[in-house]
Amino acid sequence: MSDTVGLVRKVPMFAELDDDETTWVAELATEFEVPAGFVLIERGQPGSGMFIITDGTVTVELPQGPVELGRGEFVGELPLLADGITRVARVRATTPLKGLAISRMALSELLQREPRVAVRMLPVLARRLALAEAP
Repeated sequence: MSDTVGLVRKVPMFAELDDDETTWVAELATEFEVPAGFVLIERGQPGSGMFIITDGTVTVELPQGPVELGRGEFVGELPLLADGITRVARVRATTPLKGLAISRMALSELLQREPRVAVRMLPVLARRLALAEAP
């Protein structure tokens, strides 16, 4: 668990949480590790969880072109925030990847208990939505 707490502390959207809150987030998250080329998310599928990158990079394959994300970034959150939304992009590990997975139920609990996390997510979500709507 202490490894997971350390990983959570390094994620910018959790930076303002105190020690107890950080430990609580770590208890909600599951560490994962996948090889380069592994597909984390497939476009059109329902969302069951989000992923936070703690080491490595992913390529988000959008209709407008690929976007690369790395350490501290998160993917897979949109379908978790509203019912009826499916995955909007394919996300593939570009390098060997380590991260944290947070389930739909855990994310809902996290955002209700720690609204500061939602506030930290909003600018990223706004940029992503603007990018998705760009011609």
